[in-house]
Amino acid sequence: MGRYIARRLLLTIPVLIGASFLIFALVYALPGDPIRALGGDRPLAPAVVAELRDEFNLDDPLPVQYVKYLGDLVQGDFGTDFRGREVIDTIEQRLPVTIRLTIVAIAIETVIGIIAGLLAGIRRNGFLDNLVLVSSTIVVAIPILVLAFVAQYVLGVKAGWFPIAGITEGWYSYLLPGLVLASGSLAYVARLTRTSVAENLRADYVRTARAKGLPNRTVITRHTLRNSLIPVVTFIGADIGTLMGGAIVTETVFNLPGIGRAVFDSVQAQEGAVVVGIVTLMVFFFIFFNLVVDVLYAVLDPRIRYD
Repeated sequence: MGRYIARRLLLTIPVLIGASFLIFALVYALPGDPIRALGGDRPLAPAVVAELRDEFNLDDPLPVQYVKYLGDLVQGDFGTDFRGREVIDTIEQRLPVTIRLTIVAIAIETVIGIIAGLLAGIRRNGFLDNLVLVSSTIVVAIPILVLAFVAQYVLGVKAGWFPIAGITEGWYSYLLPGLVLASGSLAYVARLTRTSVAENLRADYVRTARAKGLPNRTVITRHTLRNSLIPVVTFIGADIGTLMGGAIVTETVFNLPGIGRAVFDSVQAQEGAVVVGIVTLMVFFFIFFNLVVDVLYAVLDPRIRYD
């Protein structure tokens, strides 16, 4: 297991380099001059523009810019934005908001999704099964942007059950955006759990457990559900990184000062260092949580071993 983890960690190095270069190149290809945009309606003096372009290496070719950026990144320097603020300070300020939002979203999709999928799988072709299938199809079909505005208006403005923007009310402020962010993944978790439970209920080891006279609750929780969670854990583990990096729409609609909102603002301002630094960090989180999922396989299923 130790050697397997070491190999996976070593493989993250070329992945991080490739991802950072790709994002760096995309930001580089954006039209417009980010230095001249700093002045807004009042153009900057040519001497100031030349000084800033030299400071941020904007006159160098793309490969040269990236090599210089990578050299600083290896030393732990994420660079600065065009206003002189350290990128690491932006990450430290914004990351806790996104982490809290992700925790709420993962908790919602895990608890509700697994319970709904378990009940649907046990009572296949029944009312609960059909309800889960229909509702999950509807949720997946609705774009998250539309779902966010509808949830904000109906549950926040009209019903007044949740805050509609900001983080002034602590964890309670994350419930509605967390529900919106988790909605699509929740539907997939419910469907995946349903399919896996229904399949495992027909397995020989479940028939054997029932033949031994074990209570139905024990058969479901200890034998069926545990083996059914392997594909669900795979999805949820990968989804943690996806949710952290894909909360741009949710954070923008609900005015949450998180990582996703920072990426959106930085792309508009062509702040390459901010975008590359944040996306590289998100890629690392995605790889890390996939590694955690692989390790959990051996916990859920003792038959799985890594040489």
